[in-house]
Amino acid sequence: MEGMNYSELVQTVLGRHTENHLSEGTEKELIFDCQRNRYLVVYVGWKNEERAYGCVVHVDIKDGKIWIQRDLTEEGIANELVELGVPKTDIVLGFRSPYVRQFTGFASV
Repeated sequence: MEGMNYSELVQTVLGRHTENHLSEGTEKELIFDCQRNRYLVVYVGWKNEERAYGCVVHVDIKDGKIWIQRDLTEEGIANELVELGVPKTDIVLGFRSPYVRQFTGFASV
């Protein structure tokens, strides 16, 4: 959509997923590479004497579209972006196979 700053919207949505979050020795961290348009939410820390680390959300912005590469959130990053006015045609569910994407209601490429 004309005039929308996808980078800012993605950063806002991902920021919501790290506010006030600390759970049993782990915390969620935001990792933004604004030059290359890559955005991550990871958890890091210790749980029961074992290292805890993983990617919760990975979003890229490529060719004017928001590519959701990984999304382990309950509500779904795509739905949150749509609520903020991003058209479904500008969101690609990259974690779905190319064949399945055509049935999601979001962009297939």
